[in-house]
Amino acid sequence: QAFHRVRPGDPSWPSEASWDALRQAVHGRLIKVQSPLAACQTAPEGAACSEVLGALKNPYYLGDEPALTQTSGWADAWTSAKSVYAVAAEETSDVVAAVDFARDHRLRLVVKGGAHSYQGTSNAADSLLIWTRPMKGIVLHDAFVPQGCAGKLAPQPAVSAQAGAVWMDVYDAVTTQAGRYVQGGGCTTVGVAGLIQSGGFNSFSKNYGLAAAGLLEAEVVTADGAVKVANACTNPDLFWALKGGGGGSFGVVTRLTLRTRELPEYFGAVFGTIKAKSDTAFSDLIARFIGFYHERLFDPHWGEQARFEPGNILSLAMVFQGLSQEQAEALWQPFLDWVANRPQDFAFEQPLQIAALPARHFWNAAFLEQNAPGLVIADGRPGAPEGDFFYSSNRGEAGQFLHGYRSAWLPASLLEKDQQSALADALFAGSRHWSISLHFNKGLAGARADVLAAAKDTAMNPVVLDGFALAIIAGSSAPAFPEMIGHEPDLAAARRDADAINRAMDELLKVVTNPGSYVAESNFFERAWRRSFWGSNYSRLAAVKHEYDPSGLFFVHHGVGSEDWSPDGFKRLVER
Repeated sequence: QAFHRVRPGDPSWPSEASWDALRQAVHGRLIKVQSPLAACQTAPEGAACSEVLGALKNPYYLGDEPALTQTSGWADAWTSAKSVYAVAAEETSDVVAAVDFARDHRLRLVVKGGAHSYQGTSNAADSLLIWTRPMKGIVLHDAFVPQGCAGKLAPQPAVSAQAGAVWMDVYDAVTTQAGRYVQGGGCTTVGVAGLIQSGGFNSFSKNYGLAAAGLLEAEVVTADGAVKVANACTNPDLFWALKGGGGGSFGVVTRLTLRTRELPEYFGAVFGTIKAKSDTAFSDLIARFIGFYHERLFDPHWGEQARFEPGNILSLAMVFQGLSQEQAEALWQPFLDWVANRPQDFAFEQPLQIAALPARHFWNAAFLEQNAPGLVIADGRPGAPEGDFFYSSNRGEAGQFLHGYRSAWLPASLLEKDQQSALADALFAGSRHWSISLHFNKGLAGARADVLAAAKDTAMNPVVLDGFALAIIAGSSAPAFPEMIGHEPDLAAARRDADAINRAMDELLKVVTNPGSYVAESNFFERAWRRSFWGSNYSRLAAVKHEYDPSGLFFVHHGVGSEDWSPDGFKRLVER
């Protein structure tokens, strides 16, 4: 008979005595999970419900609630669901006890740190949750050598972070306090462990590479309950898989150590919005911007986004590193002059603003609140750590209900002069259906040779090496829950949006012959997900999965080895 995991009510579901034994093993850190959304089911018009709904727009609140996730669901895909029990792990032994218990009792196991998964991989109904959020320790190293690598690898500055840390915690320790740099995530509330296992980009990836490429060592609890160290010298196959092979598939990461770098003098940003007054003018604007990007910005200094919108709008939200204010302004002047010389065709809805900031203050809340009002939002809850913030542009993502999400790497060949017009035409045609964002920092083409070499030694889809940008086309609405009166998802509207998003991506893919997709920002319904997420690396990842988790204890949607299981992860379909 096929292997089945058990659910509450099944004869094999653990007894209360068994749960009590687990509670003792984890020093009382076993939680019977209760959702704060229950207040809205009993009294949807009450004050308690209103308070919870307001809190859903704070990503720190979402991360601190074991029953919640940063995304409330995805139309026709998944809905955020609480686990039955959670182990609020404070030390590695708690994780070991939870892994052993789930394996021995045939439970559906979920791991959650930052809970930013668009695919819904950090939640599952009828499951046991390993909640790593309480594990937030951070240690700086002046000369770190991975275990077993003495004499093989030179000591280097590094930072170790436990699995529950978010990037705000790490940036504060490494940059604001210590004056160094670590390659991490763009959103401050994203979990460190999840981002590294997905590959990981931030605003400066063309200069510093993948976040996963900076991993020096990880501590991992594998399916057999063993605590393993993985680095270039010890368990190197597992180490490689953790660098971009996807979170939740190979074990529970409890600690990561990442290299740190020298900090440049300046980080900076460019913001602006240009409105074209006709379709023809917008086509010209797209073509000129693509040419300008290739001529002036296609290098390790520049990252982040340009968005092409249906209303014939080009929105710019880009960042730079290692340039002064004057240097950045000089680079942009030819493009500004071109726009200014056609007042009959273009108008700035938001004038272009260029600002260089001392790099050490880039994640300093007090400095940003004073010098860039409105850019960041403080956590604000009573007792919240001073300095915790998230970007105001990320507020819409907190608790969002996804309607659709597509991504694809665009090859650098599209920037060549003989192909720029085809790319511009595809962007224009796609923007008739939905907004298209090009995330230049999420493609590594234009990076230095050493950055590309380090990325090649990760499990990421190799097409990222030749991608100059990751195109993202997505849509969402406010938090929505099927059983919450007055806040149910509008599935008809969601499906219309999803259809438009697909049409926009279809136009763009007409000029991309071998599209790959970033596993952390991708389509839930991706059919060719193994090729799309990992390309030629998938067979090696599958071998690592079989070695360290032959029974498939760790399951996530479209994760390595998930093809052997039913969509909910409860029934094994293929024995290997």
